[in-house]
Amino acid sequence: MTVTTDSLRTWCKTILSGDAENSSRALADYLGAIPKLDSLADLPAGTSVLVRGDVDAKPGKDVGDGDIRLRSMKETLQFGIERGWKQIVFGHRGREKDETLAKVAKRIGQILGSDVPLVADWMDESGTVSDDLRTKVENAAPGAVLMLENTRQYDLERVLWKKSPDDFDGMDDELGRLATLANEMAAKVATVYVNEAFSAGSLDASSVVIPAAMERVALGSYVASEFSGPVNECLDAQMVVFSGIKTDKLDDLEAIMSRGKVKLVLGAGVLGMALKKGFVESHGGSFSLGAAENPEYSDAPFYVSPDRVEQAKRIIADGKDNGVKFALPVDVMLEQGEIVTELGPDQAQFDIGPSSSELYEEQIAEFIEDTQPGDPNNRVVVFYNGVFGKFEEEKFAGGTKRFITQLDVLQQAGADVYVGGGEGGKAVEKYLGADKIAHLFTAGGTVLNALGSEPVPYLVALRLAASRS
Repeated sequence: MTVTTDSLRTWCKTILSGDAENSSRALADYLGAIPKLDSLADLPAGTSVLVRGDVDAKPGKDVGDGDIRLRSMKETLQFGIERGWKQIVFGHRGREKDETLAKVAKRIGQILGSDVPLVADWMDESGTVSDDLRTKVENAAPGAVLMLENTRQYDLERVLWKKSPDDFDGMDDELGRLATLANEMAAKVATVYVNEAFSAGSLDASSVVIPAAMERVALGSYVASEFSGPVNECLDAQMVVFSGIKTDKLDDLEAIMSRGKVKLVLGAGVLGMALKKGFVESHGGSFSLGAAENPEYSDAPFYVSPDRVEQAKRIIADGKDNGVKFALPVDVMLEQGEIVTELGPDQAQFDIGPSSSELYEEQIAEFIEDTQPGDPNNRVVVFYNGVFGKFEEEKFAGGTKRFITQLDVLQQAGADVYVGGGEGGKAVEKYLGADKIAHLFTAGGTVLNALGSEPVPYLVALRLAASRS
């Protein structure tokens, strides 16, 4: 399907506006509209298939070490190998242009038991795909798997980052080059596209633009199973634990609470402190967030704007109306280790304090008593995202380490505990073990998107592509 600058403008606006023609579209609507991998079973041997892969990994010495995302792709790649497809895997490694996928290609080869050559310099900033890549694909044997070098080595891959729907009327040059890329990939590489990159939630061209030129698209086995299984289960979470330094998670929390299932919100980090300020001010008091509310730090990720405080007040009010309990920090640790109950003007928190840990444990015990997760007729779901402090430094890891044991308490009591990826996932692996909970996601951001107020961009793109096919 030929992509034009104007058609791509409409396409991108739809993706960035969250599928505006149906802003209330639920996750199940996307999953129902996007074909699954087995829908491509009729493709003959020798067919070229683009696989947007979850290749952002740091493989360790042996298979099973640092390659969980790569191993998640095995079933999909094996499906194509058995049918004799020529699969071209592509994706990014980190955010830097000089990161390479050489070790990733080698590890996927080890996982599959076959050679996976890496193709470098496969396109340029005009969006033109190299003839060398076309030749390599044409000459590849049926069942071969190739990998393209880090997509983020090209600025064009990231041109949609931080864009809004209103930006596209002045983007003819960028949209023209993106359209060229989509058309060139279809003409020179493949017209079939599989997304097996669960964590690829950014507005990368490889995830949201190239599907516009594809004749057929599908969700990979792992991505489809994650969304239809664990992610879907988390939509019914009765307890949510939100922490971290980015207050945009308040959007996701508000959306999750709007479903009317949440009974307990446990907040920590800057996000928890924003909720605490909203709670205190809603009851006529005052509360300082220290450096986090200082306009001098307005460009810092930990900054809490006045709008976010107002949002926190709204969340608290809505929760009160719906019987939601909030467990919020009552003390925090400063950089030098001092425990305080409120921050001074230039102070910042680096962990929660012991009284906050005690409060969380009390609230969890009450939650277990109230919900009775051990009752086989009463399914209880808990979703945990983020860490409670700068846990990568041991002196600030105490709050997170202590709380992780409570996830085990909840699971042992009969609740199903789901943990987002990122730092929260690392903490669970370090202090508890992924086998002690119901499920550990490989991508926290994607899960928050799916549970929150905005759809996952690549799901919107795939639905649009599927509806045209």
